Amino acid sequence: MDNIQNESKRRFLINVGTISGSLVLGFKAPTLLASEKDEFPSELTHWILINEDNTTTVRIARSELGQGTFTGLVQLVCEELESDWDTTKPEYADVNMHIKRNRIFKSMSTGGSRGIRDSQQYIREAGAFARNLLLMAAAEKWNVNVDECYAQKSHIFHKSGKSLKYSQLLSLAKKIKFKSDFIKLKNPDEWKIIGTSPQRFDIPDKVNGKQIFASDVILPKMVFASIMSAPVFGAKVKKIDDQIIKDDKNILKIINNETFVAIVSNNWWRANNALNKIKIEWTKTDNDNVSSKSISDFLTSGLETESSPIARRDGLPEFEFSKANEIIENTYSSGFLNHATMEPQNATVIYTKNRVDVWCGTQNGESTAVAASKISGVPLEKIYVHKHHAGGGFGRRVAHQDFTEQATKIAMSMPGRPVRLQWSREEDMKQGRYRPVSKIKMKAGFDKKNNLKVWSAKQSDQSIAITVFPKWVKNGIDLINTRCFRDNPYKVSHFLNEYSMRNTHVPPGFWRAVAHTNNPFARESFIDEIANKANKDPYEFRRDILSGTKDIHLLDAVADKIDWYRKTENFHKGIAVVDSYGSYTAAAVELSVKNKKIKVKKVVVAINPGYVVNPDAVKAQIESGVIWGLSAFMHEEITINNGKVNESNFNDYPILKLSETPEIIPLIVPSGGFWGGVGEPPIGAVIPALANAIFKSTGVRVTSMPIRKLGFSYI
Repeated sequence: MDNIQNESKRRFLINVGTISGSLVLGFKAPTLLASEKDEFPSELTHWILINEDNTTTVRIARSELGQGTFTGLVQLVCEELESDWDTTKPEYADVNMHIKRNRIFKSMSTGGSRGIRDSQQYIREAGAFARNLLLMAAAEKWNVNVDECYAQKSHIFHKSGKSLKYSQLLSLAKKIKFKSDFIKLKNPDEWKIIGTSPQRFDIPDKVNGKQIFASDVILPKMVFASIMSAPVFGAKVKKIDDQIIKDDKNILKIINNETFVAIVSNNWWRANNALNKIKIEWTKTDNDNVSSKSISDFLTSGLETESSPIARRDGLPEFEFSKANEIIENTYSSGFLNHATMEPQNATVIYTKNRVDVWCGTQNGESTAVAASKISGVPLEKIYVHKHHAGGGFGRRVAHQDFTEQATKIAMSMPGRPVRLQWSREEDMKQGRYRPVSKIKMKAGFDKKNNLKVWSAKQSDQSIAITVFPKWVKNGIDLINTRCFRDNPYKVSHFLNEYSMRNTHVPPGFWRAVAHTNNPFARESFIDEIANKANKDPYEFRRDILSGTKDIHLLDAVADKIDWYRKTENFHKGIAVVDSYGSYTAAAVELSVKNKKIKVKKVVVAINPGYVVNPDAVKAQIESGVIWGLSAFMHEEITINNGKVNESNFNDYPILKLSETPEIIPLIVPSGGFWGGVGEPPIGAVIPALANAIFKSTGVRVTSMPIRKLGFSYI
């Protein structure tokens, strides 16, 4: 051991360079060392467990929502650890351990397409560090230099041919107090697991029905709760008439918590049926007369203000507009959208004065723990979150933990007994945290030769950040909602982005791709309008004024794949390019329209996320993103009347049908050099590409979503 510990730093770096590749990155080793108390005998580091049978377990702090993160993160660790893929498996990192060990797993949030891109650095370092501990342990055991050893398939080999299993080295490796400031990661050309598509860990059990979601949890002596919150957001319970269920022996408890009423029973269906029978009178509010029309007028007032906070100004846009030969303008609008997850919100809670346990599908286990602690008053270190794969998330289960808070409140009325709160589909539809409504006024000025000289985008919408992450609001500007305009990639000397915040009583929330759905709809549709005014081909016009080669490369890729210049009598094409979540994307659509019946023949989406961990997962995300965009564009909208949400189920909140799904062609075009997101980027360009293809086919410029309200439908 002494000969290893006493090696000079220079000697060690030379040795590690031999076994670990050539990329040197700053790395603080002590944060990855196992707990000094050794509460977990298989724990090599807090990320990695080496089991007695020589299998490896990787702890995953992010959440699996169907996007493949559970598999991709293991690939990153396995690559550097050199563990045997066939015997390496994931498990959720324990939230309570995370809290007690000073947030040792870093972020537990899964949103903003950050599951892999924000984890990849320290996750790969964790694998490389653990591998080095095992190499050093083997070198000590054999009394050889560490650079004579190498790792492969969960074994350490010596150049002489002898080998040891990782499990045989665990106890010795755990004792090594290595404190280097550097660790080395493999070069991309050395990767063997990253960039391949092994079978995902989450798919088999989902297919064969073995997967237990939070809504499947059954515990001894469990009771079930159904809930109804105020139909007008902000109202409270005034009076309950529950006489009709007074004699129902299956009803265990009726809970009036001012903002909601819940009924607890030994069966959820009984609880829900009873809830629908009782009469609840709610207090009056200032929002009782709010409607979709009044909200739309409120947004319009934001566009009509003479001055608004400026998110971006290039050149002298006001002056250039004053001398423009001709000005064109249009206003694009979009409504509230629900997440409509297949699994409605739910959580199971056991409350005692000294401990709270929560079972749920969450996009942030730490936020779930904080919510339970806040409501119960039980210290955070006494909260235990049992994470499950979620049956859909799309942003609904990240920052907003209302379902966890409600379940905790109900469980507090029945200490020691597991209570599973399950929202009905109707409750899930009417109590969402919706993608904000928006209106965007686009304006462009031209010289006498129809050259674009000046361009502006004035936004009027509702801020998510102001209620969830206020630090993301600067000088009255929501830094989330102004994406696509603040970072507009098109070259124009004079550009202006103004922002008018117009908050309503309807609660906003993060929604898959959020502002990268409505903002690209306006920007990329208006680019087509500008190209049309300039008598330019929309693809060629974009190519001429894009500032980044990566954007141009992606645009070329989709244009080539859809055969942009091929003309057919009945089918027409649209194109768009959008950067989001650290990645570059473009989309092209081919469709036909007859009597407002739209046949979408083909959708091509190209993405450059820099590096690709699992190509099959990226392909699946592109396909799901196209379906998400097609559905939002045609079908989805939450409307308000008398302050309440009108929609209650999929009969009045339709989503895309299988029969409406076109051929989807994913193009993965990784350039390397950076780590971009994947889950949300594919959506942004799909919606405007559809709108632009419809214009080509009909001459009608679509300026609002969903377009079913304009008489359109898919066939």
